[in-house]
Amino acid sequence: MVWRHLTKYLQCWVPASSDVLELGAGWCDFSNQVSANHIVAMDQDETALRSAAPHVTTVVGDCCDLSRFENSSFDVVFASNLLEHLERPQTEALLGEAHRVLRPGGRLILLQPNFRLNPRHYFDDYTHVAIFTDQSLHDLLVVNGFVIERMFARFLPLTLKSHAARLNFLVPWYLRSPIKPLAGQMLAVATRPGERR
Repeated sequence: MVWRHLTKYLQCWVPASSDVLELGAGWCDFSNQVSANHIVAMDQDETALRSAAPHVTTVVGDCCDLSRFENSSFDVVFASNLLEHLERPQTEALLGEAHRVLRPGGRLILLQPNFRLNPRHYFDDYTHVAIFTDQSLHDLLVVNGFVIERMFARFLPLTLKSHAARLNFLVPWYLRSPIKPLAGQMLAVATRPGERR
């Protein structure tokens, strides 16, 4: 339910005519909800194969190696809570590949934990290996050839697991509110330079 509201909010950066690639798709929460022309959900785990809706194409593979996709083949690349699980060389490879597969004017949308907002609990997930703040993510994207369209330093709580079912009705309000209590995640919307088709 949370992803239904979240995807509706993010849809303004995903035109319905878009070809979309979700990296680290996992349960395909975004891919299954977003309205787009063609959607590809990619993950190294086979969970995406079992979770994807019939209209979503699934690919099992390394998100840092997008060589199976041609240059400029997507309008949007999306990833949620992925970069913090990667070592720096993997992150650089992923961003380089995302830039390559995006069409000019295409968007990279990243939902990430923001270490600045919740340093005490950031490493409660033992699979986190990299630290990102809104400033470091901004700089990393710019250095890798992206133009920042929007950066929301405070976007969502670090996790919604414990309260998601009870508080689902508040999600649309929270997403629109300028006040973000308990925020622990950030949202970056970056663009590959060039004219959109």
